[in-house]
Amino acid sequence: MAVSCESADTSCAAPDVQREFRGVWVASVSNIDWPSKPGLSTAEQKAELLAILDRTQAQRLNAVILQVRPAADALYKSSIEPWSEYLTGRQGRAPSPAWDPLAYAVDQAHRRGLELHTWFNPYRARHPSAKSPLSKRHLANTAPALVKKYGTHLWMDPGESAVRKRTLRVVLDVVKRYDIDGVHLDDYFYPYKERTADGTTEFPDARSRKKYVAAGGTLSRDDWRRENVNTLVRELNEQIHAAKPWVKFGVSPFGIWRPGYPEQIKGFDAYEQLYADSKLWWANNWVDYFTPQLYWPIAKPEQSYPALMRWWGEQNATDRHLWIGLYTSRVRASTPEGNGLAPANAWTAGEILAQVDTARAYSRVSGTVHFSMKAFLKDQGGVATQLKTRPYRALALVPPSPWLSSHPPAAPVVQVKKNEATRGLSITMWMPKPQVARWYLLQSRTGGVWGSRLVAPRAGAEEISLNGDGLLPDRLVVTALDRAGVASPAVRLTVLP
Repeated sequence: MAVSCESADTSCAAPDVQREFRGVWVASVSNIDWPSKPGLSTAEQKAELLAILDRTQAQRLNAVILQVRPAADALYKSSIEPWSEYLTGRQGRAPSPAWDPLAYAVDQAHRRGLELHTWFNPYRARHPSAKSPLSKRHLANTAPALVKKYGTHLWMDPGESAVRKRTLRVVLDVVKRYDIDGVHLDDYFYPYKERTADGTTEFPDARSRKKYVAAGGTLSRDDWRRENVNTLVRELNEQIHAAKPWVKFGVSPFGIWRPGYPEQIKGFDAYEQLYADSKLWWANNWVDYFTPQLYWPIAKPEQSYPALMRWWGEQNATDRHLWIGLYTSRVRASTPEGNGLAPANAWTAGEILAQVDTARAYSRVSGTVHFSMKAFLKDQGGVATQLKTRPYRALALVPPSPWLSSHPPAAPVVQVKKNEATRGLSITMWMPKPQVARWYLLQSRTGGVWGSRLVAPRAGAEEISLNGDGLLPDRLVVTALDRAGVASPAVRLTVLP
C-alpha cells in the first residue's frame, strides 16, 4: 500500500513544524481555574478538566502547567499530604466516587498531544482563601514547629532542613508515580513581605536561624536565606533527573531579578525580598527552563517587557529554554455598563499579541506561557480568538531538550493498509525495542496540501485511521519524538493507488 520515497524525491519532504512552547497555567489555589469551585462532584470535576484540555488543544497550545500542590496539600492521590479543599471542599476529604485527578490529567493531556507539567508551591502551607479546618495529616498539625504564621498565610520555614526534605519527598513521589513531562515552581520562595502601619514585619525564622548559627554557620541572615532556597532548587534539579532524566524542571521567577538589571529597570527586588537568586540557578544549569513573569506592558520603560526579556536571554549562556510568562488574564472586555471602556488597569488583546510577536523575534526565546486558563475559557477581550487566528494558526511542537536525551531515537516502524470500510488508511507505528516514543508526528499530503498531527502511543503498536472519503493522501511522513522532544529520522512513504 505504501513504499519508501526515494531520497531525491522532493515531494516526499514534509514542511517543517514550528518548535515553540505554548503553555498555560491552570491554577487551583482559590479555585482560579480548576476546579471552578470546591466540592464539585467527581463527574463535574472531570468534565471541567476535559473542557480545559479540549480548549488548550483547540487553541493550538501544547502544554498545561497544572497546580497540584497549592498549600502543603494535594490535588492527586497522596500518601504524604492531605487532599486539597480546593478540590473536595474540605481538606483531607477524598473525592467520591474516588478518582486520581493527576493520573487522569496526564492521560487525557497526552491523548491530545499536550505536555503536562506539575506545579508545586514549595513553602506555602495555607492560603487565606482556605475555609475548612486543617486536616490532621497537614504539616501544621503533624510538625507544627516547621510552620509559621505570617500575615494571613501559613508558611513552611525554608530554614528547616525537614521542610526541604518534605518538599523533595512530595515532588519525587509525583515524578516517580506519574508520567509527567515537567516539574514547575512559581515565584513564591520566602514569602512576599507583610507590611503593617509600623513598617515591614520580618518572617519569623529565628528558631531555624539560631540552629544554623549554633552549628557553626557564618552566612549573614539574608545570604543564609538565599542559600536555603538555592539548596532546594539544586537538589530538586539533581533528584528529579536522577529519578527520570527526561522530566524537565522549570521555575517561573518574578520578572525582575534586581532593580538596575538592566539599567533602566526599577521596582521589586526579588533577590532581596524573596531571597530568590534566580540568575545563579540559570548560571549553574539548575533548571531546564525559565519562565520569568514579565507582567508589564511593552511601553512601560521602568519595567520594560522587551528590555527585561532581552536581559533574561543574555543570562542564558548554555542555551536552556527561555519561555516568557505573560499576564494574559489582564486582558478585559468593555465594562458591563456599555460605555466601551475596559477597567483602568486592563489590557487589550493587542498587547498580548505584541508580546508574543516580540518574544518570537528574539532568538533566545523559544516560547511563552499564559496566565491563566481563565483568559482562554472566557476569551477575555477576544484574546483567545485572536491568538488562535494569528500567531497560533498551526501546530507547534515543544522545543527539544537534547541535554536530557542520551541519543536521538531510532526511526519508527510504519505499516500502511487501505481500510475498505472507511475508504481511508490504517497506519500502524511502533518503535524498535527497547526504545519508546512520547509522540509520533504524522504528516500527510492530500490534494497537494500537507497536514500535521501528534499521536500519543499506547502500549504496543499504535494504529490510527485516516478517513479520506475516497480522497487518500499520496505522501506520509512519520517522525518519532522521545520524551525530551528529540526527533528521530523521518520515515517518508509514497501511498500507492
